[in-house]
Amino acid sequence: MDSFPTIAVVSILVIFLANNIQTEAQLSPTFYDATCPRALDTIRTSIRRAVSRERRMAASLIRLHFHDCFVQGCDGSVLLDQTSTIQSEKTALANNNSARGFEVIEAAKLEVEKICPGVVSCADILSVAARDASVAVGGPTWQVKLGRRDSTTASRSAADSNLPSPFANLGDLITKFQNKGLSPRDMVALSGSHTIGQAQCFVFRNRVYSNGTDIDAGFASTRRRQCPSAIGNGDSNLAPLDLVTPNSFDNNYFKNLMRKKGLLISDQVLFSGGSTDSIVAEYSRNPGTFLADFASAMVKMGDIEPLAGTSGIIRKVCSAVN
Repeated sequence: MDSFPTIAVVSILVIFLANNIQTEAQLSPTFYDATCPRALDTIRTSIRRAVSRERRMAASLIRLHFHDCFVQGCDGSVLLDQTSTIQSEKTALANNNSARGFEVIEAAKLEVEKICPGVVSCADILSVAARDASVAVGGPTWQVKLGRRDSTTASRSAADSNLPSPFANLGDLITKFQNKGLSPRDMVALSGSHTIGQAQCFVFRNRVYSNGTDIDAGFASTRRRQCPSAIGNGDSNLAPLDLVTPNSFDNNYFKNLMRKKGLLISDQVLFSGGSTDSIVAEYSRNPGTFLADFASAMVKMGDIEPLAGTSGIIRKVCSAVN
């Protein structure tokens, strides 16, 4: 009586596993070895050139990859411009007048198209660019799995709902990352990318004027100098996310958190008496552990819902559907 259901369940499981294995196999570090062997070198050269021109661009490219993967998966949707049929993610709250580096990805795509037209996706170029940007500022490297294809759609509403807010509390952050298959440890490691880059006044104003017990008074005073209290006054003024070594990929971000010198609310909540305090403390003591965990978390993030096989397209330019 029980044999048929058991066989059916086993058969379904085998099909499920086979499909999963096939999907995983489609993403591979060697994906372009035969079809475009110079792709990675070409992207690396282009990204190094951009970061050498502007050090801050490294942080922007890592963030752009993150903002891509958290919306529809790592499919290059964040790169699409607004059209009559596409609600561009560039206009979402977290990206509008904030996300940057689009022209750097487009330039890398142009160089790759010269040697291998129609072969390498924008989603893959963005994934590789994030790795190369990290290396360019002294951060870790990792093996990027390749074979992603590009979406033909974008979703501003999904960007607004899926991307973590700089004002988020710890519980909200954990939930946002867990929804994408990333653990609290992955979240803390990925947040460590705030060891480089800058933030605009309007996203840290509330924190530096809060007079809260979770912010160092001297640090708050320093940040107020370039961020007036009145809303609309100096909103786009920039401050480094890491006051100590803003252009080097290191573990000072975590040391800052332990001194109540996190710039964003979503930074400081990682060390505020909650469940992630021990991870922050560990990373502050062991830079090697942080760098290894960051690389591992970036690989995991790059695996979020990629389009592969016959799904999606290979865009000719990254900002528009062919």
